Amino acid sequence: MILQASPPLRIARFRPEIDAAVAGVLGGTEYILGSAVAAFEAAFAEYCGSRHCVGVASGTDALALSLRALGIGPGDEVILPALTFAGSAQAILHCGAEPRFVEVEAGTRCIDPSAVADAVNGRTAAIMPVHLFGHPADMPALREVADRHHLALIEDCAQSHGATLKGRRLGTFGHAAAYSFYPTKNLGCIGDGGAVATNDAQLAERVRALRQYGFAPGGRVSRSLGFNARLDAIQAAILLALLPHLAAGNAERRAIAARYRAHFEPCPAIGLPPDADGCVYHQFALAHADRDGLMRHLAAAGIGSAVHYAPALHRHPAFLEGAARPLPVTDALSATLLSLPIQPEVARDAVEPIAEAVLDFVGARTR
Repeated sequence: MILQASPPLRIARFRPEIDAAVAGVLGGTEYILGSAVAAFEAAFAEYCGSRHCVGVASGTDALALSLRALGIGPGDEVILPALTFAGSAQAILHCGAEPRFVEVEAGTRCIDPSAVADAVNGRTAAIMPVHLFGHPADMPALREVADRHHLALIEDCAQSHGATLKGRRLGTFGHAAAYSFYPTKNLGCIGDGGAVATNDAQLAERVRALRQYGFAPGGRVSRSLGFNARLDAIQAAILLALLPHLAAGNAERRAIAARYRAHFEPCPAIGLPPDADGCVYHQFALAHADRDGLMRHLAAAGIGSAVHYAPALHRHPAFLEGAARPLPVTDALSATLLSLPIQPEVARDAVEPIAEAVLDFVGARTR
């Protein structure tokens, strides 16, 4: 069986470094926050090109705490795409604000800046672009809309660790960037983990307080609203051990994507993901009219695949109030996208049989 993704294979690949990192934590006295978290925060901030990094318990926490630190709350709307994971919109609800879903671009599959501009109203407080599948959203255009209307701009970088746009690291275009370290991410730990990256020192301090009961620096007195949203030391140590391998892993993903593309480009029935120099291919999601049939065909051939994301968020019961407009491009992509294996430890030696199985199905449907 070729799995769609397998975090244990990555752990096995880098097991000596991970074992040493875990042993270092177990041999110490700090299991929550502490020196291991501080070391990872410093290293990841440098990698991202940001001045500050705050480790938190999950990617959803990273978004929710960023929003709260920016003053987003009840009565506010946050504009975001509906073609993303539920955590993006749940983070908005956690702040008492309302998600406002807008259309994505068919080519990039990321939020459409013109749709964002059209959706801005008197309640709009923030824009939350998602760099879907590791592909960059149009951040210069979104920054222009945010600046023109004096809106906060929070980048959802849960799928874009190390991605760039015109040579500039994603996560540095907005006021804050939120990262997830869920095990399947390009940089993933062995549980939940997340981080907020920012160039704003005051914003970073507010996030640090929010992640730990509203404590002021160096104390245990709650001075404001806060949560238990801290990053565990063992997860931070593992992330610090894996961080030096991230760039090579992203390059491997780009190479695997290029091999898939060479197989599929001659086939007009297959819609290919956008091809950008800065993409890090968290997923390689192709589009096909009979997505579900293709998924069943691959499963019968022993090949795992996954759907990201159906239904789109504007059709989730929890978010129906944010579904003010029809989103035909989003619905079309949600009905046709299928993610093939792209994790290097899974797909490196399996591209050809996977591609052959896809083309076998597509050929049978077009003959």
